[in-house]
Amino acid sequence: MKKSKYILLAFIVLKFVLQYFAINPVYELHRDEFLHIDLGKHLAWGYTSVPPLTGLLSSLILLLGNSVFWVKFFPALFGALVIWVVWKIVEELNGGLFAQILAATSVLFSVFVRINILYQPNSLDFLCWTLLFFTLLKYIKTQENRWLYYTAVVLALGLLNKYNIGFLVLGLVPAILLTPQRTVLKNKHFWLAALLAVLLVLPNVVWQISNALPLVTHMQTLASTQLVNVNRADFLIDQLVFFPGSLLVILLAFVSFYTYQPHKNYRVFFYAFVFTMVIFTYLRAKNYYSIGLYPAFIAFGAVYFEKLLSSGWLRYLRIPVILVPVLVFMPVAPIMLPVYSPGQILEKQELFNKYGANRWEDGQLHDLPQDYADMQGWRELAHLVDSAFTLVDDKAHTIIHCDNYGQAGAINYYSKQKYTEALSMNADYIFWYPLDEFKIENVILVQTSDDDDPERTRERAFFEKISLIGKIQNPYARERGTSVYLLQAAKVSINDILREEIESRKH
Repeated sequence: MKKSKYILLAFIVLKFVLQYFAINPVYELHRDEFLHIDLGKHLAWGYTSVPPLTGLLSSLILLLGNSVFWVKFFPALFGALVIWVVWKIVEELNGGLFAQILAATSVLFSVFVRINILYQPNSLDFLCWTLLFFTLLKYIKTQENRWLYYTAVVLALGLLNKYNIGFLVLGLVPAILLTPQRTVLKNKHFWLAALLAVLLVLPNVVWQISNALPLVTHMQTLASTQLVNVNRADFLIDQLVFFPGSLLVILLAFVSFYTYQPHKNYRVFFYAFVFTMVIFTYLRAKNYYSIGLYPAFIAFGAVYFEKLLSSGWLRYLRIPVILVPVLVFMPVAPIMLPVYSPGQILEKQELFNKYGANRWEDGQLHDLPQDYADMQGWRELAHLVDSAFTLVDDKAHTIIHCDNYGQAGAINYYSKQKYTEALSMNADYIFWYPLDEFKIENVILVQTSDDDDPERTRERAFFEKISLIGKIQNPYARERGTSVYLLQAAKVSINDILREEIESRKH
């Protein structure tokens, strides 16, 4: 094995080590992770929250035992593969070992450590972005039509994982038209590859149409509740913090498309970057949507940097240059990663506020970063639900009805009872109520702290007995104050009530 392959292997091993040790044991799984795991129990060609690939991957995690190790393994794997693809891009650009090490270091010590902590579609999404640049580079370099088909497959996988990669396609269209690469439009294989991509994503398109286009509803909700709080200037400023030690490498990549002859043929990538960023900025996208753009440009910048430091005394700058991403990342790592406990974060509140780490999607500053607050209190909630189950005689006719998907997923993951799944009118759980399987006699009800009916006035007309089991007490949990009630001995058809509410929410 070549020395370079041993070094690449070392980067991949280090990547896995970082991902597993970057999380303080005090934190539990994230609310989104619970939902994504539960999708694996209900395989379909689409979901209201994500495309189908996450469900398929979750089914594999469930098959492997559904332990935290496997939940965290796949985002770490996708992050490691980003490093591998970037390494290969440098190789295709005729970069040497210095360029490969610089590129790998720049990706390793970056926002990807944070992204690859959570089991969300983002990790695979950004891998697909990087792969798409790689396959397009191979086509431009070799003019071999097979790379168009590989591009189509990567694009389809990306869309079946998260629709975000569609914005890259929108950016690529004008970029191709503005460069000599537009000749590809005369190539019949380009259109056949495009047809292949359409056929691969068609089942999900059919699912979307058959289910009244939940993607449109999801985007409208996202725009009105979260993206409305995004400031366009902040979106652009935030781009500077994702790869803090590699900004010069990325800048040199942009410069190289105009000053370095071997890179001029790939200028289409630079235009694609500009157009995609314009689209994101106009739409008030979340700052992290654009992260997939950067790994490929880090590869270009590393190759150009190697060229600039290839002669005379400049060669001695190579080791310091490689160390820059590491040295810049280390001070901000405790801000970017959940290595501090909630108590330690409160002690360093001023520092976290300075970097905006405690700013949530509502635009306000809170005690903890939002992701960290979303990793607290779940075991406590599951314990309360299990306590309620011990008071139920007719467990086979009991359901767990939650206020949101995080509660439902957390209960399903941490609860010791196996009689039923926790469900919610939120996200995909709305489709999984067993209304045709049995008559519901008892309900374990989970309600958030902002519940407007803590006395359960409405439900008292439906049940013989209602008891408050307890509330989440964890002061650091976003779900603090969430209550668990036991509603026993239904006096009316709970199935009909839920069925009516489900139909109302669907429409």
